[in-house]
Formats: sequence, C-alpha cells, structure tokens
Amino acid sequence: MKIYCSGIGGIGLSAYAFLQQKNGHTVLGSDRSESAMTAALAGKGITVSCKQDGSHIPEDCDLFVYSEAIPQDAPERRKAAELGIQQYSYFQALGELSRNSRVIAVCGTHGKSSTTAMVAKVLMDAGKDPTVIVGTVSPDLGGQNWRKGGSDLFLLEACEYRRSFHNLSPAIILMTNADGDHFDAFASVEEYQQAFVDFLTLLPEGGAVITHMGDPDCARIVRSGGVPAIDADACALPRLSVPGEHMQRNAQLVLVLAELLHIPGAQASASLASYQGCWRRLERKGEYKGVPVFDDYGHHPREIQATLAALRQEHPEARLVCAFQPHMHDRTLKLYDQFVQSFCGADVVIVPNVYDARSDVETAQVDVDAFVEDLRRHGVPIARNGHSLRETERLLKEEILREGDVLLCMGAGDITALATSMVS
Repeated sequence: MKIYCSGIGGIGLSAYAFLQQKNGHTVLGSDRSESAMTAALAGKGITVSCKQDGSHIPEDCDLFVYSEAIPQDAPERRKAAELGIQQYSYFQALGELSRNSRVIAVCGTHGKSSTTAMVAKVLMDAGKDPTVIVGTVSPDLGGQNWRKGGSDLFLLEACEYRRSFHNLSPAIILMTNADGDHFDAFASVEEYQQAFVDFLTLLPEGGAVITHMGDPDCARIVRSGGVPAIDADACALPRLSVPGEHMQRNAQLVLVLAELLHIPGAQASASLASYQGCWRRLERKGEYKGVPVFDDYGHHPREIQATLAALRQEHPEARLVCAFQPHMHDRTLKLYDQFVQSFCGADVVIVPNVYDARSDVETAQVDVDAFVEDLRRHGVPIARNGHSLRETERLLKEEILREGDVLLCMGAGDITALATSMVS
C-alpha cells in the first residue's frame, strides 16, 4: 500500500508513518517546514516535501492520512479528493491500524505522553514486546516516538481533541485526569468531559479503566460511563528519578496496569525508578553560563503549576525564570484567569509571543502587555513582554539571568528552539 501523510512532521503522524513503513508499506508525505522530525523521516527513506500544494501526491496513492492541523479545504486534501483517494484523519488511520490488537489507551488532559512512555518502559522491561505510539520522543524507545512489537499489545496515546480517541478500540484505558481543554472544539467543560464518558463506553466486556477515583473529574466520568474502574489512588506513590508529584501520580496508574498484566510489582517499580523522562517533559537541555536550562511542553494552567512545583522541589533555593509561550490565543483567552494565577511559583516570567497554532479557529488576540501586567498583579515579581523569541533570548542573556537562576522554557509551540539556542 502507498500512504501519503499530510502533516507528517507532527509527533503523532510521524510515528504512524514510521510504523507503517516498518510494516512494509511505501510512505511519503509533506509538512509546512523542515524540522528534526522531517529529517529523521528522510533518514529512514521516507520522502518529505515542504510544498503542500497537492503536486506531490502520487496518483497511485492508496491512502491519504492527514493531521488534525490540516483543514478540509487545504490544497492537499482537495487534491486527494480529486484523485478519489481514501482519506483518513490520523486517529481514523490509527484506529484501523490497531483494531485487531489489544489496545492500551492512555488518555487525559495532562500527562498522557509521560504516562505512555512509562508504560512502554515497564512493558518492554517485562518482555511484553508491545507496539507503541507516543506523543513524545523517549530514550527508552531509542530516541523515537514509536516501536513495532511482536505481541498483540498496542500501547498508544489517546487524544481527546475533536473526539479523536473515539476512533480507537480500547481494551484497557488509563485516564490521568480530565479538567478541561481544547475549547475551540468543546463548548464547555461538561461537553469536554462527556467525550471521555463516551470513550470509556467503548471498552468491551471485561475491559478495564484505571484512574484516580480521588480526582472528582475522573470519578464523575467513571460514574457517568457506568464502567467499573480500578482506583490507582490505593497504590502508594512510587519513588522516581524524575521530579514532581504529578509524575508519581502518573506512575501509580502504571503500577496498577502492571498488576493487571501480571507483571510483578517489584519489577515494575524497578523499571519506573530507572525511567529518565522524555522529550520536552521537564527535559534538561544543558546550561547557559552555569544556569540550568529546562524545556517543557506544558501549555495549560494545571500543567504549568505542576511543572513549576516540580522544579521548585528540585531547586528550592533558585530563582525560577520562566520563558512561557502561550499556545493559541483561543485557549489563553478562554482560560485567562487560570493562566494568570498559575505562575505564582515563578520569580520571573517572560512572554515572547503567542503561538498561533490554528489560525482557522482564532477569533481574538491576546494582549501580551496586559497579560504580563496581570501576571504581576497575581504575584509574579517580574513579568515582561519579550516581543519575540530572538528578543527574549537577548533579554535572558544580557539582562535577566544571573548566578543561581534556573531557566524554564515552556509551551507547546516553537519556544523549544529558545531552549536549544540558550545552550548552543
């Protein structure tokens, strides 16, 4: 089969592309720009074009798979329709690929990638030989976001955006939390949480959901879905080499899953104790003149609070400097009050810009000057408009950073380039 992937450089669709090539299919695709991921794809012999006008779609293509970031009227989707090629969204394609496997799906507003990476390590260490697709790059997967296994276990990260995870056929679900996000796709928290209720009802008879029943959102979703749940709160918080109570709570889910799959508890705990984290999850990139530089994907108020708390736990005496790039105007405006209250653990916050990830759904713009002023009003001692990534880098190097500081570059957009630049 010949498969064309539009938006192939994305963390999810790239994993699908790698895996399908490993399965023996011919895979090619496109993205809007070159990146480390498109270079990795090319290194595996997958042709990637940065021209998305439809001209690179072969007429003998059997399947066109598109990222959720590719709108229906995009040139490549129109061209695929003209050619009569079967079109699937990424999660429709992933659902088809995993349908005949025993699917372990990790869902939740926060912590999906880290939890999935932890599960992958425990399963591999136990010889369970799973197939894996995860929304990050994991050292335990050889620096990749995928793995082809030889067993019937298919571990994957299940995203709720636009109800994408409803395309899956889960046998076991791990639900980290569900406090609300993606309000460009959901009208309210209630509608958002109903998507999780509907996901749980996809479990077959004998299926299992593992979650924190002490979390009122998770408990309400489980009760509404009418499915029995295994409570991870009954498990003691494990010892990890990565910081943060939120990571320990993720690991609780993994220990319960291990017991369900008959992996000895001591063995699972040892695997988790040696888990070293993954890409952009409080990832230490290096140092700038003695200042540790961390890169983190957090882009939601609850994630920000948890990450800052974990960093404070590791560096109790440091001045925490955070360069934060809000991800989408829409999300920032709809969660505005929570955002401006979530940085109380930081000493300095610089906002370089707002990452406009989905311009098709943006209807208003964040006033960055007002945003940083509101950060100051809510307890951040120093908050500044950085105006751009380049100017923020200059401010950090020339005016802000000093001995004893810790720098955190945070956001789901291209602010990761700032973290890399600071240590290069």
